[in-house]
Amino acid sequence: MADAPKMSRDEFIRRMRAKLEEALGRVADAINEAPPGQIIAGSEEQGRDLFADLRQQAFETGLQMRVDAAEAAFPPSEGPEDGQGQAE
Repeated sequence: MADAPKMSRDEFIRRMRAKLEEALGRVADAINEAPPGQIIAGSEEQGRDLFADLRQQAFETGLQMRVDAAEAAFPPSEGPEDGQGQAE
C-alpha cells in the first residue's frame, strides 16, 4: 500500500501563523494584566487555555489539509459513459 499523500509543511505554517501570533499576543496581554506579585497565578490558566485552543486548531487544520491532499491525489471516478443508471 502506498503512503498517504502528505500536506505541505510550508502551507500549514502559513495557515497557522496568524493564529499563533494571535495566541501569543493574548498570552502577553494576560501576563501584562495579571496583578503584581501574582503574574503566574494570574495568567497561567488563561495562557494554558489559549495554547490548548491553538493546539486544537493546529490539529484540525492539519487533518483537513491531509484529507484535502488525499482527495486531490485521486481523480474523480467517471460515471457510466452511456448515461444509464443516472436518475432522470
